[in-house]
Amino acid sequence: MSGTESESIFIKAASSHNAMTSILIGSGLIAAGAFMCILLPTLFFLPGVFIISGGIVGLIIGFFKLKEPEHSLELTREHIIYYHRRGKWRISWENIQRIDVPRITKGVEQIELEMIGFKLRDADTFLDEISPRLITYLLMEQRPLTMQNRDPNCASGQCYGADMIEDEKFLRASGETIKGVSAMFGNRMGKLRSQLGYDIFISTNEIDRDATKFISLLKDCQAASQLPPA
Repeated sequence: MSGTESESIFIKAASSHNAMTSILIGSGLIAAGAFMCILLPTLFFLPGVFIISGGIVGLIIGFFKLKEPEHSLELTREHIIYYHRRGKWRISWENIQRIDVPRITKGVEQIELEMIGFKLRDADTFLDEISPRLITYLLMEQRPLTMQNRDPNCASGQCYGADMIEDEKFLRASGETIKGVSAMFGNRMGKLRSQLGYDIFISTNEIDRDATKFISLLKDCQAASQLPPA
């Protein structure tokens, strides 16, 4: 594997594959609903409205899928790069300590989350490799993760705590204090590492294969990054 873009491995999100299908189905439903409302007896008007509403939802879903980046992940010799319509992040292979599927305790069971977790050697470095817009989105999207494994006596594994709001100040390992969304995300990473064992997460909807196979690919890329260039 080479660090050049042409030899990168690109991963396309599974959720993006059905964008055109959603648009076509949505358009078909709108056409069918309009036909029922305009040309059929009044009895069919209300069902036609419901069908049009369903078609509009399908169009909206398809539109937002089309706005997603062409690839969700790029694997180069040096980094794994995550792309999102709100920005991107980057992690060097040497900064990854562990990659696996996070698990939560539910009663006496261990339940796998539909996520891939990355435990970092230096979490501070990551804060310099992620866009502020994406941080803001992830702070909201990943909030449910902070509810996991909070209390060993919590039967559901999703118990709430008093620390749901992140501190707006964060002390980096260098001794520097930062503020704002980057600070909030730094505190979030520490909280998730304590609760789930990982700093950064991506949904399995963002990958194009089984989670086990994807993790194996990432580990192969990480091992290859340690070899001298051919």
